[in-house]
Amino acid sequence: MYEYDVIVVGAGGAGLRAAIAAQEAGADVAMVTKLHPVRSHTGAAEGGINAALREGDDWELHAYDTMKGADYLADAPAAEALTQESPEEVIQLEHWGMAFSRDDDGRVSQRPFGGLSFPRTTYAGAETGHHLLHTLYEQVVKRGIDVFDEWYVLNLAVSDEERPEDRTCHGVVAYETATGNVEAFTARDGVILATGGLGQVYDHTTNAVANTGDGVAMAYRAGVPAEDMEMIQFHPTTLPSTGVLISEGVRGEGGILYNDEGERFMFEHGYAKNDGELASRDVVSRAELTEVNEGRGIEDEYVHLDMRHLGEERILDRLENILHLAEDFEGVDGLEEPMPVKPGQHYAMGGIETDEFGRTCVDGLYAVGECACASVHGSNRLGGNALPELIVFGKRAGRHAGGEDLGDPRIPVGRTGEVEPGDVETPVELGEPWGAAAVADGGAAAEAAEAVVERTLERERERIDRLLERDEGTQHADIRAAVQRTMTENVNVFREESALKEALVDIHAARQRYRDVYVADPSSTYNTDLIQTIETRNLLDIAEMITVGALAREEFRGAHWRKQYQERRDDEWLKHTMVSWSDGSPELWYKPVVLEGEAGAYEPKERSY
Repeated sequence: MYEYDVIVVGAGGAGLRAAIAAQEAGADVAMVTKLHPVRSHTGAAEGGINAALREGDDWELHAYDTMKGADYLADAPAAEALTQESPEEVIQLEHWGMAFSRDDDGRVSQRPFGGLSFPRTTYAGAETGHHLLHTLYEQVVKRGIDVFDEWYVLNLAVSDEERPEDRTCHGVVAYETATGNVEAFTARDGVILATGGLGQVYDHTTNAVANTGDGVAMAYRAGVPAEDMEMIQFHPTTLPSTGVLISEGVRGEGGILYNDEGERFMFEHGYAKNDGELASRDVVSRAELTEVNEGRGIEDEYVHLDMRHLGEERILDRLENILHLAEDFEGVDGLEEPMPVKPGQHYAMGGIETDEFGRTCVDGLYAVGECACASVHGSNRLGGNALPELIVFGKRAGRHAGGEDLGDPRIPVGRTGEVEPGDVETPVELGEPWGAAAVADGGAAAEAAEAVVERTLERERERIDRLLERDEGTQHADIRAAVQRTMTENVNVFREESALKEALVDIHAARQRYRDVYVADPSSTYNTDLIQTIETRNLLDIAEMITVGALAREEFRGAHWRKQYQERRDDEWLKHTMVSWSDGSPELWYKPVVLEGEAGAYEPKERSY
């Protein structure tokens, strides 16, 4: 058994920044990650980091843009924390050696991005995430922080009091890929989940194959509510054949979208008469799909993104990586011809409910980055706001877990304060009533920390043994493919009630099949088949949470578009959708949005670009 003050699960941008901050606060820190840190999906982020650095810009403008972009479903204290602290974090990255692109006068370059009122997106070519990841990992190595890479965390060691708010997280249990050993990691002061996105619940996604929502699913089954899971961002410019991302930086530099008739449809068809291609991502994605659905798409599938007019020198200086992606995956030379693009799943605005310090309602458990929901992004994230979220909230959670007093939070977590019960009519029984009798699937009785960790360790070893002992049944790949297919067909950009219910029926059927899942690879070393089988269980929970939230929210807000409800309904739906794991089934409830910030109350207004 390994023992540290703070355990960080995941080693992308949020996890690395959290580990650095916890170590600076005096904690003994370890990172446990299923990938080597520099293979984390943060490395695929292309566009940039929003920060109010220049004269004429300030954090209040950035905060307003963020709240507007979120369609007023973000919590103001979180949005203001992001916008106030992002400038100092960008400067810190520069001091640590991050190779930002620069203007001729030597200043860090900034460019326009969708939904921003000022060109405040700092960047490093079209490989900003790659540079961020290596800069932070260098600092982790410099500090001698222990990194257990290629260790897959199976579950959280959480006590099992009746109320989640009374529970405590004492550590994690993980599987070492190289040996097949299952070991426990005890955390004296805190566990920080930084496990990234959940894109593999869809079959057309910009996310890496490792993005299976593990942290959200583990926290959910330990009793932590999941917040606004229906709010899934579909990026408007992904390559049709693979889902590979084409950076918003192309449009930020002046790239133009055309339909099959050569029309610049964002303007000519009135989708965004002022901002055009630089409207927020939900607006552009819906516009593209509308063009395709109304017969103006190219090959009835995609539209064109053209950057040829920017000139070879500018493209090579700022967007060279985009040329390689278009050539490698679509056989297109971006200097000579437009690139095919269509919307693809990109980001989850929702996730593990936290306050503005990354704390969950379970004592000792934190979450940061894409797996968390503070909520910074509400119902739609602005491009360039993901990377500052990683470093700002990673730092905050690390400092708090490391023992620093950051004051009192203004965002409540758990069933505290004003909450409202929810109800939604579903065509099938939800959850896993056949196999999860405990309130917290993954907890143990309320005992000493060591006993909780030991009991969780034994249970996870037994689970691994059971999976490896079976020699027939259903393989996880078939189950996963069925879930991805129904999510892509039924819970995509355009949503309607019958399709959402069909998705729930399909997910229920997939759960039934998972009862007979078996691992085809019997080996005890490098058994990726075993890991993917466990990931698929997590994807089942994720898919159900997204779909239940989408069915329950009867309005059109941000990324959530409902055919039957074509307007935002602030009087009824200006609230967060919460889903809790209760006796093996999801329980729906709501809590208010926190619109009061330092800059005053953010009054919901019509959102237009």
